[in-house]
Amino acid sequence: MKRAALWPEEHLPPHRLPPPWPGRAVRLDGMLTYVRDTPATGPDAEPALYVHGLGGSSQNWTDLAGLLADRLDGQAIDLPGFGRSEPGLRYTIPAFAERVVRWIEHSGRGPVHLFGNSLGGAVSVYVAGRRPDLVRTLTLISPALPFLNFGRSLQGRMLPLLAIPRGERLAAWRLAQLAPEVMAQQAMEACVADLSRISEQRRQEALEEIRIRYEATHYAAAYVRTFRGLVASFLRSYLPGPGSLWRIAAGIQAPTLVVGGMKDRLVDVRVAPQTARIIPDSRLMMLAGVGHVAQLEVPRTVARAVLHLLAEVAGSTPPDRPPTPPVSGDVGRPDADTHPGGDVAPRAGGSDAPECGGDAAWQPEVAS
Repeated sequence: MKRAALWPEEHLPPHRLPPPWPGRAVRLDGMLTYVRDTPATGPDAEPALYVHGLGGSSQNWTDLAGLLADRLDGQAIDLPGFGRSEPGLRYTIPAFAERVVRWIEHSGRGPVHLFGNSLGGAVSVYVAGRRPDLVRTLTLISPALPFLNFGRSLQGRMLPLLAIPRGERLAAWRLAQLAPEVMAQQAMEACVADLSRISEQRRQEALEEIRIRYEATHYAAAYVRTFRGLVASFLRSYLPGPGSLWRIAAGIQAPTLVVGGMKDRLVDVRVAPQTARIIPDSRLMMLAGVGHVAQLEVPRTVARAVLHLLAEVAGSTPPDRPPTPPVSGDVGRPDADTHPGGDVAPRAGGSDAPECGGDAAWQPEVAS
């Protein structure tokens, strides 16, 4: 593991707020999968695929995909049951990973630069570990890899729901009690450390996404079943056998960037450093004053770290001056909010999986 570095700010596009990138529904293996395309603006752009988190959608990558369009020809996928994709048959990490693999194979764009946030990070780890031929580089933002102390996550209050028969119905009832505006605000508060960083345009887009959830009768079941599958993957990671996400992460070959928010309320803040410690060729960037969705909260900082990773892999440097190393600073400034490194969770008794703790009612997530 080494510290991530930042590509110079002047090499990024000017500040702007693009609308959500155009999307299309594609029938793949008999199921409609929704994909958004961020057209490349550079002649030598390479393929990238973005995978959202629990309760999120492809729309969560709008800003980051736009900032990287000169280097990356981006696609963002809605996982089964989320966004505008049809519901799936199974809501487990391997099932989601298989959908991502099938999309890469179907699109003929592999190997891709693979991005994952939260649940999407766990899915991306599974893909990169099991199908290294499909992944050029890996970027993980607050990846939901295993930790045992759910008292350190806002999602911990959802655990009792998993023990209730047909808990999906209770979740659907609860969903119906909340106005879309209230749910959108709760989701933002759970995911974002500093709401002043989120523009009114992005808030309205998030509200529209919430309204789509209300129209999708399968959403509550998809959310609960996915959360159950995620928890099950956590528990398996502390047992013998090949299914441990930590063991899979240890076998990843792709150059990897791991980004964590020091004010993450949904995934234990020690998970990102442990992830970077376990993945062999990794770089770590911990962001002071940032929450669970750094690609939404500080997209320019994340983009600069990604561009440095891409340049490092390509063996290039900026033409005018060397790359800027990350520094800690005033998190109110878009690109002075990085703090490299961070505490690494202790290893769990002889296992290769860490036992993590963190701080964070069930709050439906905008981007997990």
